Amino acid sequence: MTIANSTNHATGCAGPNRPEGERVRKLSHRFFVATIGFVCLWMATMGIAQADSSQDVVWTGGLKQMFFGDRTIIESEDVVELIAPARAEDAAVVPISISAKMPQTEDRYIRELTLLIDRNPVPLGGRFQFSPRSGRADLALRVRVNEYTPVRVIAETNDGKLYMSRRFVKASGGCSAPPGTNLAAAMQRLGNMKIRVDAKGALPSSPVLTQLRVSHPNITGLQMDQLTRLYTPAHFIRKIEVTYNGQAVMSGETDISISENPSFRFFFVPTGKGELVAVIEDSNGLTFTRRQPFDPSSELAD
Repeated sequence: MTIANSTNHATGCAGPNRPEGERVRKLSHRFFVATIGFVCLWMATMGIAQADSSQDVVWTGGLKQMFFGDRTIIESEDVVELIAPARAEDAAVVPISISAKMPQTEDRYIRELTLLIDRNPVPLGGRFQFSPRSGRADLALRVRVNEYTPVRVIAETNDGKLYMSRRFVKASGGCSAPPGTNLAAAMQRLGNMKIRVDAKGALPSSPVLTQLRVSHPNITGLQMDQLTRLYTPAHFIRKIEVTYNGQAVMSGETDISISENPSFRFFFVPTGKGELVAVIEDSNGLTFTRRQPFDPSSELAD
């Protein structure tokens, strides 16, 4: 009887309390899932935070000091904005646009733009100088990106202040990618330049968009010849200078991060009939010159 009563008691207890047990198990399961979800979210958040903080490790670890010392840099897009793809389709040809948010006037203008690609073997994309004659300190070009990296532009105004805009670009292998064209054929065209002035619809004494295209393989020194298995020696454009009637429009110092067959788009304000002159110097000491006559009266719209 005792055993029977105990059995009946146990059975009887399980019957009425079963719904309560299910609720407890469900609550425990929900708590477990919620806890796991919270932990995963916390880990993801910490991972993102660590990734974000690690993005600037090269910049804070010496790159900023190398180019700007202890000078204060204001991170703001009120003066200049960098436009770059979040993920590049081709790491060897990454389009970069720099948009100035202020006109170039005698009183206030952007004197220099410094383009840096933090994690490239040579971080300097280029340092480009402008003047009031530029009208706008906009610049568009194509660069190589060697690994996931911040890309940043620092604008220096004529009063000595520095302003920075940056983007994180996902790309890899751009500096070691083989040339896209036959190297022997490219050397035959070495230094050929084209200047195109897009003055259609522009007003007199206003900035006109100009494009300078240069035929040059811009070899980085990190590209391996697939036949000889040897690295091709570096050979790239080092200096650019564009003038109009002898007055500076845009100049720059560049390095291996600029893509093959460089293209630079910029502005200048034509005053009177004249001549655009582009002079290129490369790392082998070769100099190339292109002259382009321009007559604002016939090409600008009234």
